[in-house]
Amino acid sequence: MLGGIGGGVSRDVLLNKIPSAFTNPLYILLCVIAAYLALIIHYRTGQKLREGLFSFMTAFSLPWYAVVGCDAALRAHLPALAAIVIGIIGPTAGRYFIDVTSNVTPKHFVKGEWFVGTAALTSAVYVVCYWSGLDIVPATLISFVVGFTFRIIALFKGWEEPEPADQPKPPEPERKTLGESIKEELEGNDRK
Repeated sequence: MLGGIGGGVSRDVLLNKIPSAFTNPLYILLCVIAAYLALIIHYRTGQKLREGLFSFMTAFSLPWYAVVGCDAALRAHLPALAAIVIGIIGPTAGRYFIDVTSNVTPKHFVKGEWFVGTAALTSAVYVVCYWSGLDIVPATLISFVVGFTFRIIALFKGWEEPEPADQPKPPEPERKTLGESIKEELEGNDRK
């Protein structure tokens, strides 16, 4: 529930709206169905799909939610910077809640693969499209393509968000690129 509706609820509360997840029971039902499917997949495959398929799905959904948040803020007549911030909070707050309740350092605060940066880029592109007078459909598609393409390339190439120069450097865990993870998943399925 926290991951599924956390971002949207946070966005709506900041925009002084009653969260849609509380007025439409389908949001909760969808969260329950998605959680059930995730448990079945996890039970049958273990961690195999976690780094490949699920990384791809978050790369796919992140820009959509950034556009939704940014558009809602612009339609509430907030300035561009506020719209970009709402566009970041919408897709990342759910992940923050999941990490905090799982006793894991939130992805927002560790060296990572352009998680927050992708939301910021997508939101900024949407603001430019909105200001240029584009209709919602082309503005959404352009913003999504830019954000999704950037995120996928970052995952495949192993790009990471920069950190301040004066920070102490803890030992870095071994991380795989999305391409390596997908290759392992496909090779693991071929052996069965």
